[in-house]
Amino acid sequence: MIRSSVLLAATALATFTGFSAWGADPLPVETHKVLTAALAVEAAQAAMAACKAQGYNVSVTVADRLGTPKVLIVRDGPPGVGPEVTRRKAYTAAVQRVSTADYTKRVTTPGAFNPGQFDAQLATGAGGVPIKAGEETIGGIAVGGAPGGDKDEACAVAGIDKIKDRLN
Repeated sequence: MIRSSVLLAATALATFTGFSAWGADPLPVETHKVLTAALAVEAAQAAMAACKAQGYNVSVTVADRLGTPKVLIVRDGPPGVGPEVTRRKAYTAAVQRVSTADYTKRVTTPGAFNPGQFDAQLATGAGGVPIKAGEETIGGIAVGGAPGGDKDEACAVAGIDKIKDRLN
């Protein structure tokens, strides 16, 4: 009697769990483009070279689409703007999908929502720019150390311009 009850229970369990597995939707699949390490290094070097040509000694960070640093080049000489600033600006540009100058304008508007209240890694101030493949943001690049965020941003854009023909 006990054997048949155990067998019946096992059969019922297998039957009911099998039906729910057949009826379940498959897990969704997510695909996205990836910023390669080679392109990240090339963009960082181009950004640094653009600033150096103008006499600016800068640090550069390139981050992936989630804001994780892929490349960090710290400037020679006195510390000045540290690598933490460029890391946070690259993170902000990548995860917010806008330049840090635009992000700064958005959050400083009176009454505007400021996601920086909930994510301490977000940084304001110009110098970070998203890296896009078409409409998809695949990373961010940030420069720090030039005399003004507008100059930092111009160097970051120069870094993107160097690799933009391969961002498709």
